[in-house]
Amino acid sequence: MATTTPAPTEAGTAAAAAAAADERIARDRERIDELDRRIIDLVQERMEVSARIQRARIGAGGRRVNLSREMEILTRYRERLGRPGTSLAMTLLELCRGRV
Repeated sequence: MATTTPAPTEAGTAAAAAAAADERIARDRERIDELDRRIIDLVQERMEVSARIQRARIGAGGRRVNLSREMEILTRYRERLGRPGTSLAMTLLELCRGRV
């Protein structure tokens, strides 16, 4: 005698879909956390490189900040990320202008 599997109910299907979504969200959040760690590491590296450039510029008698270079950076971020990219670039520049 053949056994039949009962058809899934709407509630069972919805519960399975919700469980699958929860798993996917958890995996994606882990990925975001890893990306954030990498971004923070890169920002810290950028700050170190910027400090070296500032020290070299000041040591050569120049100014700590190069406004034309900052405008290039702002433009690059805006072109790649849209208007919010400008805010992101401004934040990076502010972080990287720190004390030398």
